[in-house]
Amino acid sequence: MKSLKDVFSVFFPDVCVNCQSRLLRNEQFLCTFCLNDLPVILYNDTTKKMLQNIFYGKVPIEDVYSFLYFTKFGITQKLIHQLKYKKEQNIGVFLGRRMCYDIERLKLFEDVNLVLPVPLHKKKLKERGYNQVDKFGELLSAYLQVPYETDVLQRVSINETQTLKQRFERFSNTDSKFLISDFECFENKHVLLIDDVITTGATLVSCCEELLKVKNIKISVCTMAYTEIG
Repeated sequence: MKSLKDVFSVFFPDVCVNCQSRLLRNEQFLCTFCLNDLPVILYNDTTKKMLQNIFYGKVPIEDVYSFLYFTKFGITQKLIHQLKYKKEQNIGVFLGRRMCYDIERLKLFEDVNLVLPVPLHKKKLKERGYNQVDKFGELLSAYLQVPYETDVLQRVSINETQTLKQRFERFSNTDSKFLISDFECFENKHVLLIDDVITTGATLVSCCEELLKVKNIKISVCTMAYTEIG
């Protein structure tokens, strides 16, 4: 006798996020053909420098790693869209598991003490219902065997209050800023800051600038994807 899930799949089959072909039983989110076409960033001296240059001269970071190239209408964009706007949070797990193979092979983030997501503003979090990097972050924290902290770094609008405006006077190029609620949580720690996509890096730089107010902190960055500019 077929399970309810099997019956449901006859009428509402899972399809590939990219090509819309029906997925086989052992496939998830992408068919085998599209999975093999994932635009994985080959991590070498050139791509490492490419990613480091995003932060060069702005904030000091220890390591930076990103898994996929993000292009308009590409496979990565379709995956991230499902993750952010269609409540497909397990895409973070799907990508994170593949990323961990490279992280282990490249011996990255071995002395990280905690994983920290770029936070959503509380209004955006309420509207969406979740931070799209949470499942991804939870998987990384389990793999690295370190805590995943979601409440210590907060995102605030620069227009929320006059007090916050004064605190963030020196920032003028982005729409949102960040506050640390507990500095001791990060003291003498190596923090792995995670996000879904790096584009200009402005949001990650703003996070790092706030984190660097903490005594003896080190920061590394890990994202699911990277957008080439120009």
